Amino acid sequence: MAVPRDTCVKVADVNGVSLAYREIGSGYPLLLINGFASTMDTWNPPVLEQLGRHFRIIIFDNRGTGYSSASGEPFSIPLFARDALALMDGCGIDQAHVLGLSMGASIALELVLAHPGRVTRLIIVAGTCGGRHMIRMQPEVWDMLADKSGTGADIVNRMFSLLFPEEWRAAHDAARYCPDVYETTSEEIAERQAETFFGWPGSYDRLPQIRCPVLVVTGSEDVVIPPENSRILAGRIPGARLAVFPGAGHGLQYQCAETFSRTVREFLRSPTE
Repeated sequence: MAVPRDTCVKVADVNGVSLAYREIGSGYPLLLINGFASTMDTWNPPVLEQLGRHFRIIIFDNRGTGYSSASGEPFSIPLFARDALALMDGCGIDQAHVLGLSMGASIALELVLAHPGRVTRLIIVAGTCGGRHMIRMQPEVWDMLADKSGTGADIVNRMFSLLFPEEWRAAHDAARYCPDVYETTSEEIAERQAETFFGWPGSYDRLPQIRCPVLVVTGSEDVVIPPENSRILAGRIPGARLAVFPGAGHGLQYQCAETFSRTVREFLRSPTE
């Protein structure tokens, strides 16, 4: 997909592909790494606005998604991490806070494990250690996540049922909490990403090597990445803090935008212990 004209989207040539990205706010750099088949316009605008008051936020499309290109090189979580690092280099960033969401959390873990000096503080949102220690979603959840059949409204409704708990959806109009998304990711790229994510050997044995301050965030009702995964991460990473959002699902950045933003901000601005 070509990058549209007259927008604030920039392009960086890294590792044989072009990564589309945006910068928001000013201050210490905060790199946000997105999840499975997601594009940068899926980040919640109120969250970006609140965090952008305090940090220089960089959001981007992983290779192959949205406005970023792909190559024939096999996908891997370490490759995505090298892309993120190269984007930091292209933006002139030596060190940054890093927040990874869902599959982006796996990428963030590989980034900090391979280049610990580049990550000042790490936030893992709805993440997993991967591999044989990963607590997987139920098969019916994956079937819904991978199902692209029906109308656009059908697909959106299926996504809402995965992102938000049924009780919350009964009392809220989920569409009002989510941004308009214009970028797309092809089914081919989504399939390649899925194979990459589920084929990732994981980081369980290496997690104790992480030395920077870490915050692990999860929703208590997440059916996509069950919250038990976050408890594993917090238990394996030395000194990690665990924040569980009661009643929240995988879409906690939309469902709990203010609380989510405040939790992230307070962690990043707290004194080093």
